[in-house]
Amino acid sequence: MNSKSKINETIKLFRSSDHPCSYKEDETAATVFVDPELNITQHLNSRLTELGYRRSGAHLYRPDCKLCRACISCRLPVAQFKRSKRFQRIWNRNANVRVEKCDELKGDQAYFLYQEYIEKRHSDGDMYPATTEQFDAFIRSKAEGSQYYCFYILEKLIAVSVTDILDGGLSAVYTFFDPNLAKRSLGNFVILWQIEQARSLGLSHLYLGYWIKNCAKMDYKSTFRPLEMLVEGKWVLVNSCAGESIPRPMLVTLAALPVSKL
Repeated sequence: MNSKSKINETIKLFRSSDHPCSYKEDETAATVFVDPELNITQHLNSRLTELGYRRSGAHLYRPDCKLCRACISCRLPVAQFKRSKRFQRIWNRNANVRVEKCDELKGDQAYFLYQEYIEKRHSDGDMYPATTEQFDAFIRSKAEGSQYYCFYILEKLIAVSVTDILDGGLSAVYTFFDPNLAKRSLGNFVILWQIEQARSLGLSHLYLGYWIKNCAKMDYKSTFRPLEMLVEGKWVLVNSCAGESIPRPMLVTLAALPVSKL
């Protein structure tokens, strides 16, 4: 393929029909997906993540709701992050946790942990009930640069983080953990560990996905500071997550993306 044809190449986007929103009651949502037949390279995943896209299984997507702009992409600049006293206590509480990097999730141990997590923490969501087919499509499906970080106490698996290694950061795609170990605050601990991992790899950011004001399921993200949010196409460092000082992001427009700009 010559350079001229490369410049004219585009990425097709597909928009879903309206469906019930998983986060706002009595609201509908719509999603834009990158062409599922496209090979998602590490570089492409990196650039689209910077533009506010998110990976779910084999798909890269972002919200494209007609009237709502509540979903805001957020990321942590890891070099500036300092643990608060609360986060330091969580870190110390999990000092005996062992972490292994895995290219694949073998056996049934991870699935049973995922199943219990969904049943006890997300029984009101659209991922309930957990199935092996869902697990394979959502968790075991990978992209170039994807890794699994498995957290153990002795030989017991207590958490799994699905993490994408990007050109300039880590993307926390999904984490599930033992819901019976609430005192360990494993969800927060895994983020703290990923911050340290990003630092050790010389990467600048940890991408946390979408944040929604007044959404209890998303509140934990706003406790990590400093936090950057994608507003009108630019990453903005915010000092408050109360909402009043955060501009509303632009609505996503459904159009093909020129590869030359990625």
